[in-house]
Amino acid sequence: MKAKGIDVSVIAPSDYLDDFVAQAPARVHHVAAQRVLTDSAYRTFFRREAQRGADIIVDNGVFDLGYALPATQLVAAARAVEAREIILPDVMRDGPATIKACDEAAWEIRDLSDEFRLCVVLHAADDQEWLRCYDHFVSSDYVGAIALPASRRPAPEDQLCRTRWTATRYLADHGMVEKRIVYRLLGLGRTGHLELLEQREHEWIASVDGAAPVILGAMGIAMLSDGPYEKPPTPRIENLGPIPEERFDLIRRNIAVVREAAGSSVRIPEAA
Repeated sequence: MKAKGIDVSVIAPSDYLDDFVAQAPARVHHVAAQRVLTDSAYRTFFRREAQRGADIIVDNGVFDLGYALPATQLVAAARAVEAREIILPDVMRDGPATIKACDEAAWEIRDLSDEFRLCVVLHAADDQEWLRCYDHFVSSDYVGAIALPASRRPAPEDQLCRTRWTATRYLADHGMVEKRIVYRLLGLGRTGHLELLEQREHEWIASVDGAAPVILGAMGIAMLSDGPYEKPPTPRIENLGPIPEERFDLIRRNIAVVREAAGSSVRIPEAA
């Protein structure tokens, strides 16, 4: 049986949303809450994508800002783009702190509204903590989605808390996947799109987001279907600066390579 595809949400600077981020058909977008609240063009674009049928997932801001926005701002951002899901605050590599932050934010958001699916990000310092954190979230009635962060640095292949493809295989092999929960991958890790060739075998993984195809393409670096994937030091997406138009085709090819690896048939409308 052919493996189900994983939806790919491309992250790009606000000036290039129509060029690289728009989807045909519109499926899933990961959206930065702080940019929704401060950038009218960004806000308008994703509200339009929601009206075209996309699932809009509002991220809490911690990766970009170093701290999560408060519940009131997350709800305001989600409503502004007609989002269906909010990613709750998370603390890198700290399971207990992430649980505490999520439990508190979920209570605050639910006090304001029950219109959004709530997504938690699974963090832990070691595998025992990872399992405890996972058990807490799948047992919590407020959790509608779980996101697994990218594997950023070389780590032992058997570590659930450091190697994402090991974690997803463990969940599948041990019958721990919950049907009521949406599972997402946050970001492309150290093997980039090549990880998706393996992850797409798990039909329960819904989506992945990433800026790598845009950033690398803007730097003149092609992502190859069969690899190898080697990512040099790169700027953050908000620091990328103007992208020369002669790099647009390379960026679009990079995006196509990622979607091919993920088994996604979504295209950029201009290239559909």
